[in-house]
Order: sequence, then structure tokens, then C-alpha cells
Amino acid sequence: MKPQGGHSGSAPDQAKEPVMDERIHDVLVIGAGQSGLAAGHYLKPSGLDVSILDAADRVGDVWRRRWDSLQLFTPARYSALPGLRFPAPGGSYPAKDSFADYLERYAQHFELPVRMGVRVLSVRRAEDLFELQTSAGDMRARNVIATPGANSAPYVPPVAGELDYGITQLHSSQYRGPSGIPAGGVVVAGAGTSGVEIALELARIRPAGTVYLAGRPTKHIPDAVFRFAGPLYWRLVNSLLTLDTKPGRKVAAGFHKHGSPLIRVKVDDVERAGATRLPRITAAADVPADVRTIIWATGFRPDFGWIEGLPVDDDGWPATSRGVVPELPGLYFVGMPFQYALTSGIVGGVGRDAEYVVEHLKIRVGHQADSRA
Repeated sequence: MKPQGGHSGSAPDQAKEPVMDERIHDVLVIGAGQSGLAAGHYLKPSGLDVSILDAADRVGDVWRRRWDSLQLFTPARYSALPGLRFPAPGGSYPAKDSFADYLERYAQHFELPVRMGVRVLSVRRAEDLFELQTSAGDMRARNVIATPGANSAPYVPPVAGELDYGITQLHSSQYRGPSGIPAGGVVVAGAGTSGVEIALELARIRPAGTVYLAGRPTKHIPDAVFRFAGPLYWRLVNSLLTLDTKPGRKVAAGFHKHGSPLIRVKVDDVERAGATRLPRITAAADVPADVRTIIWATGFRPDFGWIEGLPVDDDGWPATSRGVVPELPGLYFVGMPFQYALTSGIVGGVGRDAEYVVEHLKIRVGHQADSRA
């Protein structure tokens, strides 16, 4: 599941005969999640021919489909998009449905050109244009902004194939709540924020000793940091930890391997709720005998095979310069983990990246116009 919702999602209910859109759009934005809407916000005053494409039925649906008790990992004061504050107390943590509704209101408030129910199947560069195959027919654009977000393809480790067939296995993106988990022991494999959140929810209502949290946790940011030093801390992670600074480049170098820090929850909370800690599961023998369910909170892996000729880095993410793809002029990204800063992959950080990309795009459009004159 992708919280940006652009490339994946439900296709329209009824298949339509594909047709060629004869227009040449100035910009096609793939994804009407937080990153795509932020890009749309900065594109709106430009007067360019822009469409924001998304496969879901409603703006925010990709958040509505996540597990029932999910809350954002950052306070409301840092969970707003450019130009519209989040309507909640600054120190509160918005529920996922509230945030989904906020995204929908954002699109309506700024009258953004969103087209829902359009799945983008492929993107290829042809001479000076990009050709997109979509569920609504072929489209062409001079520029494309892709907003894949941090979550591309759910990742389940190979050891999953070695486990007993009687064990129910699901990825954290498939988890909806405790009621859907069979009786018996349950392992949450992966001690990042999602894994700790899910394990804590299960441990609070299931018998002591029947919930396990496996893996090495990421670093924890104490609640007091946001409560008492929030603005200062935000300036640190948003302004100091960037690709322009030595500390930022050091953090970025290992970011994809170590994951984001724990915010709002910590492993101690899970243990106090009655869960048992386990090391990382690397073999079937690592799974306790009483376990009947494993929830793989093992994250996602980038999947960009649908963009022809896209250069990627060693971790499989698009090779960009702050979201600009030099090898494919006119192709941009917003919302990638550590695209520019530690905050690039979260709601409060996408606005700056979107603004940078749109400014670069407008300069390119100006050059294109001059060349056609």
C-alpha cells in the first residue's frame, strides 16, 4: 500500500475503452496524496495545463484504508501542507481518517485539478514529451511529477516461505485491527514505528505472553522533545539534517538501511503491555511454537519499473538531485525518503521539496516556450 496513492490503487469500477488524449499537458502529476497536492498547490498560480492523476476513488483513500487506530507520527502543527493549517490542537496526533479528510479539503480549498480513478500504468520519454499509459487512455505531457512516497512495494523477507503453512502471514499494510487476527500467539516482525504501534495495540488486549515483537528497534525520539522543544527540534531535523550539511549527508547515507526513528511510541511501552521481545527472525526455528500469526512490519521496497529508463541508486530509489532527474529532463519526484532532508518523507516536509521542484519545472517550461517561439 502506498500512502501517496498515485501509481497503485483501485482501478475504475468499469473498464473503459482506452483513448488517446490529444492534449499535450504542461504537467501531469502522478498521485493525489500529500506530495502531489503540495506540488499542485505551487503549480496552481502558474497558469500551466496541469492534471493530478490518482487511482483511488477519493482523495485520501489510501490513508482511509490503513489500520483503524493509526495516527500520524508527528503532531498536528507539523502535519499540514502549504497554505492550510491542520484543524486540530498543535500538540495532538491526527487520526488517519482525519488526515484523509484534510487532504480532501485541501484539494477542494485550492481547487486543484485532481482526476480520481485514473491508474498510471507506465511512463516513457519519447523525444521531447512523456507518454503515459493509463486506465483512462494514453496521455502526453512535457513534464511529469511522480509522487511515490516512502512506500512502494510491501516487503516480506524470504524466510516467510519457510514457515509452517498453518501460520497466518500478512504484511503490516494488510493489518486493519486486532479483531482480524486469529487466536494464538502472534509475532510482529519489525520494530520500526509501524511494528511497535501494532504490537502495542495487540499486547494491550491479548493475554500476556502471546504477543511478540521481533527485531532491533530504531532510535526513539522522546515525547518531551516535541512537547517542550518541538520548534527547536523541528528546525534541527528540517534545516540542519539536509543534503547540504555534513551531519545531514551522514544521516542520509544510512537512512534506507536503518529506517526512521520511533516517534510517540517506544519499545518499553510494548514490554509494559505484556509483549515479549525477540531478535530478528531469520529462520523458521526463530518463531515460537505457540505462534499462529506473523505480521511482517518489514517495510517496503522501491518499485519503479513502470518508468522506462529511470536511473536508480544502490537502494533502488530514483537517482535525483533534490527530486530532479537529470538523465530524463522534465521528470521530477516529490515525497521520497530523504529527498533533501530528514523530513522529506513526512507531511510537514513535502512542501519545501514540492516548491523546489516546481520552481525548477517552471524555469524549464520557460525555456521550452522560448525554443518554440
